[in-house]
Amino acid sequence: MFNASLKQLSIQLADKKVSSVELTKEYLQRIKTLNAEYNAFITVNEELSLAQAQLADQMIASGQAGTLTGIPIAQKDIFCAKDWLTTCGSKMLSNFVSPYDAGVIERFNQAGAVNIGKTNMDEFAMGSSNETSFYGPVRNPWDVAAVPGGSSGGSASAVAARLAPAATGTDTGGSIRQPAALCGISGIKPTYGLVSRYGMIAFASSLDQGGPMAKSAEDLALMLNVMTGFDARDSTSLQRDEEDYARDLEKPLLGLRIGLPKEYFAKGMSPDVERAVEQALNEYRQLGAETVEVSLPNSSLSIPVYYVLAPAEASSNLSRFDGVRYGYRAKSYGDLNDMYRKSRTQGFGAEVKRRILIGTYVLSHGYYDAYYIKAQKVRRLIAQDFADAFKQCDIMMGPTSPTVAFDIGEKSSDPIQMYLSDIYTSAASLAGLPGMSIPVGFGDKNRPVGLHIIGNYFTEAKMLNAAHQYQQATDWHQQAPGNIGI
Repeated sequence: MFNASLKQLSIQLADKKVSSVELTKEYLQRIKTLNAEYNAFITVNEELSLAQAQLADQMIASGQAGTLTGIPIAQKDIFCAKDWLTTCGSKMLSNFVSPYDAGVIERFNQAGAVNIGKTNMDEFAMGSSNETSFYGPVRNPWDVAAVPGGSSGGSASAVAARLAPAATGTDTGGSIRQPAALCGISGIKPTYGLVSRYGMIAFASSLDQGGPMAKSAEDLALMLNVMTGFDARDSTSLQRDEEDYARDLEKPLLGLRIGLPKEYFAKGMSPDVERAVEQALNEYRQLGAETVEVSLPNSSLSIPVYYVLAPAEASSNLSRFDGVRYGYRAKSYGDLNDMYRKSRTQGFGAEVKRRILIGTYVLSHGYYDAYYIKAQKVRRLIAQDFADAFKQCDIMMGPTSPTVAFDIGEKSSDPIQMYLSDIYTSAASLAGLPGMSIPVGFGDKNRPVGLHIIGNYFTEAKMLNAAHQYQQATDWHQQAPGNIGI
């Protein structure tokens, strides 16, 4: 059961081999038994989850079920969910029970999915290792001494440990793809604007995007079918015709042109990651794809550009803190400002304070033109690099992360090394492109390696096809950590 795909679980539910209540209870018990070891969940609410499961069983009995009806899904604790504690991994929101559902949560509710719990994350999504959470670090199920990646580390750990069949995440500079790679699962960040940001607590509004995390590309396609769609409450939401992201999964890869950015295969990638990635590329060639070298000449600037723009947006977002939305109560706007000023020194963790400081600096008088405006210009050049490269290829591939998962505490005193964890993922985010990671083997200490797949705008179905065909020919995505008791 715990290794079953979403499609397999859906069939079992439809055939009455298991009820949603029974399935939900199995996962709740598993979380109760194992979460202390991995710290993947912040909040579990058995009463709320089982109530949804009962409704799902009624939908199935009445013939109104969809593919995800009755299936437990873990939700990153950045999504507001009505009557659920929604903390964003922060002490500041440790008592905030959301009065409404985020757009993503609404869509899962309409599909009849069951919210199995809220997953741990880096505070306000600011981190690459899931060590900045007020609720403590998340541990990687493949090696509890290692980080799971961040900021969606709780979701990645939950799926890898089979505490949930699938989970949601958010990605600003790599926060779905990097933890997916480090935990040996699949994850996709869709084109910016395809998934509603309404009710998703903002980090950097021009970059943030929700997406699914699961065991396989097929599972990701089924989740995207639910998660994507126009939302008038989100000014960045794109109005497009609905599409079936699973429609091309079975297409052969003959003639697919895979671009290999030469900058991603230069100095910086560890040898164990390089070996696994090269083996994966050879498998793609055997499946009929061809590889061509492309260039992204400005990609080396993606990290400095990202760490100018994202903190600036974060600082601006948090400066407009909505007291009612985030659980504060004030008699006046002045009182709310006083609360906010205190929270900036008392409520935030060290990494959030560091990024707010950077953001405030680059937006301040005398530095705005020198840093922020210049970073926006370079961002445009990075996007143009991708546009030029896609004239020569259909998708691009490379490593998701330069190394396998590092040990907890190993990089926490060196922010620059931590930030470099996203060196291969941040450029696609700056360009608003879709990107995904799939497991392709293991590196040092038997820790997972991820392959990064980047597509042009709105080519998620093509990317998922490439990932699915690889997963049909290999079994890396089916492997589970040996210590999780299944």
